[in-house]
Order: sequence, then C-alpha cells, then structure tokens
Amino acid sequence: MKKIVNKLSWLLGALTLLPLLPQPAQADEGKPTEIRIAFSSAGASGRPLAGGSSLATTHLHAALEEEFKKDNIKIKWFFNVGAGPATNEQFANKLIDFASHGDLPLIVGRSTGLKHKLILGQGRFGEIVFVVPANSEAKTLADLKGKKIGVTKGTAGQLTLARVLEKNGFTERDFKVISLDAATLKAALATGDIDGAIVKPYDLVSRGVAKILFKVSRDPKLTSISNFWVGEEFEKKYPDIVQRVVTTIVKEAKFSSEEKNRTELMQLWSRQATDTYLDYVETWKNDKLRERISPLFDEYYVASLQKAVDETKRFKLIRHDVDVKGWIEPKYLNNALKELKLEHYWDEFDKDGNLKK
Repeated sequence: MKKIVNKLSWLLGALTLLPLLPQPAQADEGKPTEIRIAFSSAGASGRPLAGGSSLATTHLHAALEEEFKKDNIKIKWFFNVGAGPATNEQFANKLIDFASHGDLPLIVGRSTGLKHKLILGQGRFGEIVFVVPANSEAKTLADLKGKKIGVTKGTAGQLTLARVLEKNGFTERDFKVISLDAATLKAALATGDIDGAIVKPYDLVSRGVAKILFKVSRDPKLTSISNFWVGEEFEKKYPDIVQRVVTTIVKEAKFSSEEKNRTELMQLWSRQATDTYLDYVETWKNDKLRERISPLFDEYYVASLQKAVDETKRFKLIRHDVDVKGWIEPKYLNNALKELKLEHYWDEFDKDGNLKK
C-alpha cells in the first residue's frame, strides 16, 4: 500500500511540473509558421524551378523569403511534374496554401469542390506553335489525322489544343492523343515518338530535330490565362499575410514587365531548362512584357475565365457546373496597386483582347 501511495505522489508531482517543461512552438494567431506555394510545373528532370511568370520571378529572386524573414515565416515551394492535376491533389490533401494554375486544372479543381480564391493574374496572350519531328511529311494538321499528338492532359495545354483542333475542324477523337509531361513532350518530338505537339519549339528547331507545322502569333480566343490563388481557409485566417504575398508578387510583376529587364528576365527564367533562353527570346520577341505579365482582373481576364468554363464543359472535361461569381477576390490586388502607385501601369483589355482606350 505504501508503495502505491509513493507512486501516486510521484505521478502527481510530475504532473505539476509539466507546465514548466518546454512546449512545442505554436503559430501566432496572426501569422503562420510557413507559407506553402505550388507551381503546376517543374524544370527539366523535375528541378525545382519555373519560368514565364511573375511568380517564377518572385521565386528566383527569393522575394517572399526576404519579405517574411523578419517574421520567421518559412516559404516552402513545390514544383509539380504532374502539373495542374498534381497541384489539385496537393490542395485537396491540405498540403499547400497558394498555387499557380492554368485555366483547365483550375476549373476542374473548382468543379470537384476545391475552395480557393483567385487573387492575381499571372499571364495571358502569347503565341501558339504546333511542332512536328524534322522528318515529318505533314504539311497541315489534316495530315496528322489518326496519328499521335502529345499533350499534358488535365492542363491548360489540353484546353488550348482542343481550341486549336476545333478551329481547324477536328476534335481529340480524330487523333491519338497521348499524355506526356512538358519535358518528355520535347524529347518525344526529337526522337519521333510522337507526330506533333504544341510546345516552345525554337531550341528543337535550332538543333534540327523538329520543325514548325504552323503557329498562331496572337489570338486571345485561343490562348489561356494563368492564375494565382489562395485557399479559402488560409485567406480567412491570415488576410494580412495574403496581402503581403500579393504585394510582393506585384512588385516582381513590375520588374518582369519592364523592357529594360528583358534579357535578364529571359536568362533568369531559362534556368529551369525545359524551355531554353532561345525559346523564351523567340516566343516573347513580338510581345510587350507589360501585356503578357499583367496581374489585372480586367474585362479580358473575366471573360476568358468564363469562356474557359464554358469550353471545359462543352468539351466534356468537367461534369459539374462552375460558377465564376464570387471566385475572383480583387481587393488584395487593388490594395497592392494602390500602395505601389501602379494603378495605371498595366493596360486594360476588353473581353475580346483589344486594348481599351
């Protein structure tokens, strides 16, 4: 009995000491311990780099790391070889807070119940280039009917391909459409394992392993918008953090929009190696940086998002309706533009992609 009493006394004493022991670090209610951001892409061989957007510039400049260093908030980046579908899966499993997405995976995720808010535009316009192996005898898209076309399924590239095919009187059913990641697409063209694809072609062409079948220099109805979003749960809990993230990326969008930075920007982006410096130079040479990099939610952005939703349903790529209303949250962008005195820096475009006067 005495032994039992002694054991109970020891246990009670130990319990009274527990509050004095070191406790696990807890996140401040006003800020998280880390910010988790996903790219729906990865560089060659899955390297943790991306290019072609203000978010990519933000990452390469370590701008968010610098912004949140004083708060001891860690920035964690994820680069998904599986592109948009992989990003959707990450978010569904509560592994990320923010992400960059093309239009198709963004809409597919929304249609399956993923809850996020669009807080920043990432890209628009640009050329579309359809490429075939160097020894291909094809002269037109019709010559490839029944042959293998590569695309990364579930991504904006698939929706762009569907638009291009439809414009030429075809659907995916007229071809053998094979799903490959971005780097493998280029390799498959070089080896002749596929008969065509929409890719940045200039490095392949310069090496003599591919040739351009046709290209569309600028068609706002065919190209996709890209987007930056935040999970609704994170946004409700940490609105001040969301604002700082957006403001930081808008600063980098300004840097990425300045023509004096063009060469430096192309060199920076090409570090991801899937698309080379030559690819970026040639693909962007006829475009103003300020038009391609625009973060705005102008008429063109909203109309393009709605059009993509309608097309995604028409092409039977989603089963459930997606309501655009309430999806875009412009206040963070508007605050950033006002704080940085950039309200009139980027031009606005109408629903058809024409410059507003």
